[in-house]
Amino acid sequence: MPADVTLDDLTAMMAADEHHRYEISPEGILSVMPPPGYAHAIIATRLMMWLAAAGVPAERVAQAVGLRIPGRDGGVGGRIPDLVVWSKPQTDGVWLPVTDVMLVAEIISPGSEGIDTVTKRTEYAAAGIAQYWVIDQDQGQTVTMHQLDGGHYTVRATMPLAWVLNTTPTDHDLA
Repeated sequence: MPADVTLDDLTAMMAADEHHRYEISPEGILSVMPPPGYAHAIIATRLMMWLAAAGVPAERVAQAVGLRIPGRDGGVGGRIPDLVVWSKPQTDGVWLPVTDVMLVAEIISPGSEGIDTVTKRTEYAAAGIAQYWVIDQDQGQTVTMHQLDGGHYTVRATMPLAWVLNTTPTDHDLA
């Protein structure tokens, strides 16, 4: 393992190890996580289908794609959100910029609570991502919707996933 892990290193590590997901904070802290489980994948799929049924083009939505997360001191991290919605289609790449990201969603898995609810929330807000949704795998699959407000997220709404799926993406500024 190199002393300073780059996004190219992460890409190589993931190519060599299909059993883990690798991310790195802008400060250089490496996170190694197992791949998502079935319930996790179903939540992400339901959100994708909801967006597609409302007419959001497939080229603007992706699951588990890498994002380049700029750091405060010039460092660059790499995060792999469970779902990303962009304002326009992106060019192909392993680590995409956050410039056109409208929404990042993270589905909490056992062991990822701290990273998903604290670390990534801070990083995504600093990167200027307008919305950050956190979905708990509890009985109601609770969605907490964060809206960027002055460089920090404030909670816009909290509701079960079933309620979200009875709204439209336009109701959440995702047109």
